[in-house]
Amino acid sequence: MLHIGDLAPDFTLPNQDQTLIHLSDLRGKPVVLFAFPAAGTGGCTKQACTFRDAFPKVESADAVILGISGDSAQTLKDWKNKEKLPYDLLSDTEHNVLKAYGTWGMKLLGLISLPMAIRSYWVIDATGRIVDMEIDTGITSSVDKAMKALKTLVKA
Repeated sequence: MLHIGDLAPDFTLPNQDQTLIHLSDLRGKPVVLFAFPAAGTGGCTKQACTFRDAFPKVESADAVILGISGDSAQTLKDWKNKEKLPYDLLSDTEHNVLKAYGTWGMKLLGLISLPMAIRSYWVIDATGRIVDMEIDTGITSSVDKAMKALKTLVKA
């Protein structure tokens, strides 16, 4: 299980365009990473669009936003285009990164439990350390909390 202060586990995943994204290549910039259960669902769309609306602030902080789910790259590409998301969405169809970050598990939906990504976020500083995180977070609170943590990094 990851904790604040830990070095964020490195990963390489394809984005929506099948371009490989390496977390370690982003060292030197803060990274806001958020996990979401499924592209195109109501809650995930609200979360992703709230991050989209906060993107100018993230960009002005010279930071990067990355979304991650178990969806295919094509599903993510279609959703990114539909919602005009200005950041990369990462496809973790094998769930290895989601598991490493402690956010893959069973989630109760109505009367059934399904395996899926659990809505979460991590703010990673320019050295690769986790400075804020929450597993099983709220739809918009994930954005609010991540932006607050990012703001403290920019002031430091």
